[in-house]
Amino acid sequence: MQLRNDIRNIAIIAHVDHGKTTLVDQLLRYSGTFRENEHVDERAMDSGDIERERGITILAKNTAVKYEDSMINILDTPGHADFGGEVERIMKMVDGVALVVDAYEGTMPQTRFVLKKALEQKLTPIVVLNKVDRPNARPGEVVDEVLDLFIELGADDNQLEFPVVYASALNGTSGLEPDDQQETMDPVFNTIMEHIPAPADTREEPLQFQVTLLDYNDYVGRIGVGRVVRGSIKVGQQVVVLKEDGSQKSFRVSKLFGFIGLKRVEIQEAVSGDIVALAGMEDLNVGETVCPAEHPDPLPWLRIDEPTLQMTFVVNNSPFAGKEGKYITSRRIEERLLKELETDVSLRVEPTSSPDAWTVSGRGELHLSILIENMRREGYELQLSKPEVIIKEIDGVQCEPMERVQVDVPEEHTGSIMESLGERKGEMLDMANQGNGQVRIEFKVPSRGLLGYTTEFMSQTRGYGIINHTFDAFEPVIKGQVGGRREGVLVALEKGKASTYGIMNLEDRGVIFITPGTEVYEGMIVGEHNRENDLTVNITREKHLTNVRSATKDQTATIRKTKEMSLEEALQYLSDDEYCEVTPETIRLRKKILNKNEREKAAKRK
Repeated sequence: MQLRNDIRNIAIIAHVDHGKTTLVDQLLRYSGTFRENEHVDERAMDSGDIERERGITILAKNTAVKYEDSMINILDTPGHADFGGEVERIMKMVDGVALVVDAYEGTMPQTRFVLKKALEQKLTPIVVLNKVDRPNARPGEVVDEVLDLFIELGADDNQLEFPVVYASALNGTSGLEPDDQQETMDPVFNTIMEHIPAPADTREEPLQFQVTLLDYNDYVGRIGVGRVVRGSIKVGQQVVVLKEDGSQKSFRVSKLFGFIGLKRVEIQEAVSGDIVALAGMEDLNVGETVCPAEHPDPLPWLRIDEPTLQMTFVVNNSPFAGKEGKYITSRRIEERLLKELETDVSLRVEPTSSPDAWTVSGRGELHLSILIENMRREGYELQLSKPEVIIKEIDGVQCEPMERVQVDVPEEHTGSIMESLGERKGEMLDMANQGNGQVRIEFKVPSRGLLGYTTEFMSQTRGYGIINHTFDAFEPVIKGQVGGRREGVLVALEKGKASTYGIMNLEDRGVIFITPGTEVYEGMIVGEHNRENDLTVNITREKHLTNVRSATKDQTATIRKTKEMSLEEALQYLSDDEYCEVTPETIRLRKKILNKNEREKAAKRK
């Protein structure tokens, strides 16, 4: 069998924050892909606004670098468990993976998840031990941890013989030994060229091209990015796309794009092993196969893990609806959700009995909150219900998603963390003292027990703890109440502006969420109650003025700092009878039933 020795296809996988995108930056720099004087941003592959703000990769992206006489196609994947759908489909496009592991932190829950996916696809791994320049780095121990993980995940003999490269992506150094760091990326490039298999050269056979990622361009319409698995493809060629239901649609390839650095370049032809983007068909979808009309031969459909969390998206019907957003109708919201489905394979949108509400299912809170944040920035207004885990029936048994949780906490906080996760039906799997005052504990916890847990975890460890979790499996439902909020809320009595006087009178009742001057409406949540019941309060009340001088008149009224919530915190905070109202400028919490008397009647009926 002939091989294309001039090309390699590799995905870079790792736990979040272990340095994948920084490593890709250095590979781009040292390959000579950019001109000497060309300005390149840091984390050049993270092109989205939210990706840059949060410092995380959300969408998988591809780039290509030239090294000597060869071309290396590199796919940068997200490190966060909620975007696992992006990682799973990338595995079909590559022949090997570079597993990046932090030389101090070692293997983390997400390392296990992405490595498991790569080993299932029988891909050839290489290991890059990043951040070897960190104080307390422990390269020797971490290589042993990685080997243990390979064995635990059932790697075959060839996969266990993985080569290791030591690097500091931030400093642009690498070497084959931890102490021998040179300012070059050649050791990484050479390891890729030596160990990652070259794709087969089957350009004489009939074409097979599978769409793995989607993009859109105003000039050419929808663009399908994928790998030419077999044969060759030319601009102007007449081909058919094979749909999931078995139907075929024919189209002519209007444009072909190759990748070099961060740019797309127009090409005329691509052959087996190339990763390219093609345009010409408006109705392309992820997983579909493009073939010649006379030789339809579909590739296996991309299997993506099922969603584990769902929320209801509702049209905004609060008294302040339409004040800040551009798009508030059910038609606009539905169009936007269906558009998201075209590019996000791990998302599900289902209509409900109400024309103004949809059930949206995703891989986790972050997955759904990124979609909501994007909609909000585009000018949409909507309301969201409390996130709920998806219960599946497997072999006649009701099953719920379980997560593998790893916490790194100072020794003095281990007791309280074990107690709080125990209350949430967590089962301890492993515990190791790192010897530097830090303890690493592994748990298996039901996903519903982790909803809203991060805030409690941070306050219990005084901000010194690190928590990571990733989906493990569906297991039989654990009976009883798991997690959830214990405290009640303070609910506004009437519409108006919150006053300093009104807030001062409520400070001993709980924590206030809003500042003086904030517009409120009846039924809006303005704070958290100290007790378990909800309390309706008058936060708009003004101080009655008299013509008698007060002895304390000249003292300035001071109020405590109010608690502001991010979108994720607001979603985690919700209870069953509450909505989170999201507009381009504001995030508000409210009761589903705004009127106090009607709320009380509904509670009695319940």
